[in-house]
Amino acid sequence: MDAISEYQKWKQQGESLRLQAKQAMETRFRDLLLEAAHIAQEYHRDFGAALKPPASITTFRYKTAAGSKAKKKTAPARQAPPTAGHAVTAPLQSRLGNNALAELQRRRVQVQKKLEAAKAAGKPTRNLEDKLYQVEDEIRLAGNAA
Repeated sequence: MDAISEYQKWKQQGESLRLQAKQAMETRFRDLLLEAAHIAQEYHRDFGAALKPPASITTFRYKTAAGSKAKKKTAPARQAPPTAGHAVTAPLQSRLGNNALAELQRRRVQVQKKLEAAKAAGKPTRNLEDKLYQVEDEIRLAGNAA
């Protein structure tokens, strides 16, 4: 009977050691993922591009809780060009055909609405900001060509 009780003790100790190892590995895994997400966010914020994971990792996604606050700080600076665009587009109507200018302005308004909705929903806005910039650039180019 002594061998049986020793075996049960050994088995119990092994089980508790196994649980401790499991918890330690899970904690380390989460810590590493949080650090990787932080680095990816910082890289995206500083360089404007996403880091590419190694080929063996198929997906890596994270929620930008802290990143959305940083985007809101930059949003007022980003909204300044549209007001300048309004001042430029008024004299352009006489030089450019009303249809072409009206279409460009309509596209700009649509993109602005989508951009505001995306910001309110906390969704990524980079593509919409790029579209808005392209439309405003087309308006400026149309003014220079006419």
